[in-house]
Amino acid sequence: MADKTIIIGGGIIGLSLGWQLVRRGADVEILERSKAGKSSSWAAAGMLAPQAEMGFEDIELFYLCRKSLEMYPRFLEELYNDSCIKAEYDKCGAIMPAFDRDDSERIRRLFDFREKIGLPVQWLTGSEAREIEPYLSPKCTFAVWMPEDGQIDNRKLLETLRTAFINAGGKLYEDHLVERINIKNGKAIGVHIHGIDIEADKIIVCAGSWSKMIEGIPEEAQPPVRPVKGQAISLIMDDTCKVTHAVRAPDAYLVPKKDGRLIVGASVEEMGFDEKPTAGEIFRILERAWEAVPSIYDLKIQSIDVGLRPGSRDHEPIIGDSDIEGLYFATGHYRNGILLTPVTAYELAEWIISGNKSETLARFNISRFHKETVS
Repeated sequence: MADKTIIIGGGIIGLSLGWQLVRRGADVEILERSKAGKSSSWAAAGMLAPQAEMGFEDIELFYLCRKSLEMYPRFLEELYNDSCIKAEYDKCGAIMPAFDRDDSERIRRLFDFREKIGLPVQWLTGSEAREIEPYLSPKCTFAVWMPEDGQIDNRKLLETLRTAFINAGGKLYEDHLVERINIKNGKAIGVHIHGIDIEADKIIVCAGSWSKMIEGIPEEAQPPVRPVKGQAISLIMDDTCKVTHAVRAPDAYLVPKKDGRLIVGASVEEMGFDEKPTAGEIFRILERAWEAVPSIYDLKIQSIDVGLRPGSRDHEPIIGDSDIEGLYFATGHYRNGILLTPVTAYELAEWIISGNKSETLARFNISRFHKETVS
């Protein structure tokens, strides 16, 4: 009989990891505090953009993101086989425009860094940038074009993952808030929920921003994850504005969807677990987006969405085992949850099933924070 595995959290990471474990013969239950796939992953823009997201000090994280992007075709093919629903990867490319001297100097440094490490980026004049994306403002002076970045409809992907997990034999329990992880003699033995103790052989914490809130984990072993609030606006494109590429403007992004939505975002706020939209941030985001693409001015608003990104202390994911036997983490993905889904699911599922640690994930183990404490 297969070991029983409990996954705490039914977001994109929990669903994808559960699905891959079930495919490998594991007995998996996902316990979700509210509705599966309806939290931060639902509010995201679905960008698959390792090049656009990469900073100067993020090279190891970039390589992980790029490897995950390379896994997406296989991931989506397997997902279609198990769900009969097609979630498509849109390789739309991303453009990073500049509108004044400061912008130009900033993106020039970003371009030089990417070119130095061999990424397929292009430096464009303003007119060349508008040939690629005609709705860019005439004030665009220069731009960086990243043709390999793309996106996916994250909401469709979440619904597809939910279907695939259940079809493969996984068990999903919504509105099940885990109150405590039960640990005995250094080993995770189950969870306490709704006044009942449920036994398990392995427990995986995929609870996003709530990962540190689960009781039972000793303080020194808790994942240092906090919520980072993000607000975004869904606009409905019409004949006056049909953006076709992701636009990474200064302080805002615009991501067009096949269903006619244009996602405009996103704030980065340290506001705890506050999930209410606010006028000031929405105004700021729309103003920055309007400066990049003026024709959004008359578009209708479909919704304003708020999500809580799980940010770790160093803004890198926490994936792998822990000092507590049978307890694993897959959390802290911050701004890259959608992008890092395949590599997290494939590598951690194989690690858990085979017992062989993943070299790919070694850099992102929770033990790195213990080393900080010792030093």
